Amino acid sequence: MLALSTQAAPAEEATRFPPLKAEDLSPAQKAWVDMISAPPRNAKFTAPPYRAYLRNPDLAPKLSNLSEYLRWNTSLPARLSEMAILITARHWTAQYEWSAHYPLAMKGGLDPKIADAIARGMRPEAMKDDEAALYDLGIALYRDKKVSDAVYKAALEKFSERDILDIIGIMGYYDMVSMTLITMQAGSANDSVSPLPVLEK
Repeated sequence: MLALSTQAAPAEEATRFPPLKAEDLSPAQKAWVDMISAPPRNAKFTAPPYRAYLRNPDLAPKLSNLSEYLRWNTSLPARLSEMAILITARHWTAQYEWSAHYPLAMKGGLDPKIADAIARGMRPEAMKDDEAALYDLGIALYRDKKVSDAVYKAALEKFSERDILDIIGIMGYYDMVSMTLITMQAGSANDSVSPLPVLEK
């Protein structure tokens, strides 16, 4: 079990990868900006993590295509996909990611008590069976660095093999997002969401 410190992680202004001006973008960068500005993303290229991705216009479209699938086209309902993202944000203490996806998790139907337990580094109580299977799979990957037969069997009772790959894909992609946001020193995306507390091992 992890203990909590009394000090929350500071919300730092994102000063690395400063925003680029639209008139200074290369044709490849402009093409990607046009791509992410359209629905369903409606993203601003000056916001994290996009303004970091903009530095690599060859990689950025590939990330956007992966993001589009993982955000809106997996086999999972929003309640579960957003829960997987919150578990990932908690693993990295990625404040921007947590504050951006906490409201989406609530909108998707995740019980706030589950998200709050994840924020504290605790196993949530009263989870639905599919939530428990997802949580145990995610924690096994992050904490144990292996998935036991029991954890995999429990996951397979609630999810198809495709679903399990979607869960792994979501968490793997948001690992990269978290690392990008941490490198950028991105603070909170939403001041109405309580920041993740710093967990002490």
